Amino acid sequence: MKKIVCVVVFLLLCAGQSYADVKIGVVDLMKSLNESDSGKRAKTELEALIKTKQGMLDTKGKDIEKLKGDVEKQSSVLSAEARKSKEEELERLLRDYQRLVSDSQAEVKKKESEVTGEIIREIRSIVEKIAEEGGYTMVIENAEGLILYSKKDLDLTASVIKRYNEFKAKDKK
Repeated sequence: MKKIVCVVVFLLLCAGQSYADVKIGVVDLMKSLNESDSGKRAKTELEALIKTKQGMLDTKGKDIEKLKGDVEKQSSVLSAEARKSKEEELERLLRDYQRLVSDSQAEVKKKESEVTGEIIREIRSIVEKIAEEGGYTMVIENAEGLILYSKKDLDLTASVIKRYNEFKAKDKK
C-alpha cells in the first residue's frame, strides 16, 4: 500500500513540472533513531528497565518452582486438604506471575513508545528542515522493503543524525 502511495504522489508531483525540477531524498528513520545519541540513551534506559523487570520475574519464577517442588515432594505425606491448599496457592502464584509478565511487557512497550515517539517526531522535524533548505521535492522513508534501490547520494540519513545530535546538544545547553 505504501509503495502505491509513494508512486502516485511521485507521479502527481512530476505531472506539473519537468523531471529536472524534481529532487528526491531518502531517510532511514529507524537507523536515525537507533544511531542518534538520544536513541542510544533511550535504548540503554529501556534495556535497564527490561533487566529490572526480568530480575523480578526470575525471582518470582524461582519461588514458584520451589513451591512446586515442595508440593511434589510432600504430596504423599500431606493430607488431602493440605495438598489442595498448597495446589491452590501454587495456582494463585502462577496467575499472579502471568499477570506480572503481562503487566511488565505492557509497561516496557509503553515506555518504548513514549521515548521513541518523541525522538521520531523530532527527527521528522529535522528531515523537514533539511528538505526545505536543500530544495527537495520529496523525502521518502527508506523503510525495510519499501525502497528496493536508491542511489547513495540520495540518502540523507547521516545528515539527519548529525543535525539531530547537534540540535539535542544545543537543547541541553
